[in-house]
Amino acid sequence: MEKGILGRKIGMTQVFLPDGVAVPVTVIEAGPCIVVQKKTPAADGYSAIQVGYGSKREKKFNKPLKGHFARSGVKERRFLRELRLNDITPYEVGQEIKADIFAPGDRCDVTGISKGRGFAGGIKRHGFKRGPMSHGSKYHRRPGSLGAKGPARVFKGRKLPGHYGAERVTVQNLKVVQVDAAKNLLVLKGAVPGVRQGLLLIKSSLEVGS
Repeated sequence: MEKGILGRKIGMTQVFLPDGVAVPVTVIEAGPCIVVQKKTPAADGYSAIQVGYGSKREKKFNKPLKGHFARSGVKERRFLRELRLNDITPYEVGQEIKADIFAPGDRCDVTGISKGRGFAGGIKRHGFKRGPMSHGSKYHRRPGSLGAKGPARVFKGRKLPGHYGAERVTVQNLKVVQVDAAKNLLVLKGAVPGVRQGLLLIKSSLEVGS
């Protein structure tokens, strides 16, 4: 069954497997989420569930959002996201989704907003090599030739210095190491996008691997 949940990145640490191997992991507070709306191919043209997560003061919600939650009979939630699923029959409006929908050994894809690093040069942003650092070089970390002498313009897609990070990133096929249903915690092997306390979307993986 396709599964999905919203959560927040708590941070990174390491755990020891039964065979004594230390594994770097990310701890995620996953849920609890509430199903706010079901979208069907007949009514909306696609299949998805809309889930709410987190809380904030009631006066922070505008009237359209209050009406949307009231129509579903659920309490207002801070974040509202859609999960595109092929089969939404197991879900009902008002149903609570918790971290225990995943089990150790499951594979999942995690989507978040990467850390924003502001304006960065080509070396940091794209991994360009630098020029010689000797005194007479005069070429160290500059972008260099753009290779557009004939057209006299810069082609679209050219890798140059600019805004780095703060974009939607998905890391695929991460292994679930531990699940703490009582504390709504997921422990995933490896790193996930974003800053601590950043919002994450965790879905069952599209890939199968080791």
